[in-house]
Amino acid sequence: MICLGLGSNVGDREGNIRAAVAKLAAWPGVTVERVSSLYETAPVGYADQPDFLNAVACVKTALAPRELLAACLAVEEALGRVRHERWGPRTVDVDVLFYEDVVLATAELTLPHPRFHERCFVLVPLAEVAGDMPVYAGRRAAELAAACGDGTVRFYKRF
Repeated sequence: MICLGLGSNVGDREGNIRAAVAKLAAWPGVTVERVSSLYETAPVGYADQPDFLNAVACVKTALAPRELLAACLAVEEALGRVRHERWGPRTVDVDVLFYEDVVLATAELTLPHPRFHERCFVLVPLAEVAGDMPVYAGRRAAELAAACGDGTVRFYKRF
């Protein structure tokens, strides 16, 4: 399974995520299979910014991992993403969380995503679309998400 994390906290957050999913679905060689509900979360890292909407999309693709990353970056750019500061506000963010069983560490891409298993804003929507799947150290997405019971991830709306 290949899963992407999506987030937005600038402008029409919901519209930005929906547009990103639509652009990914239209990308040659990419099929969007499932998309989680939208969840609202406080920012991580740099707190002085609006709350995020987050989702996870599971895709099938003939693209290699770096080609998929390039597609994600192109979608971000098409939707107005400008990188000013790490963890700063963004119209849309599309991260490759994991690509099947590929383990990769390059300057531009690390798989699986190095911090996805620590982030409730990823784990809760991931559990919705891939709950029974082992995603980190043999642990299922639902099991990891169950530790996120502190209310930091709030259901927003079905996709």
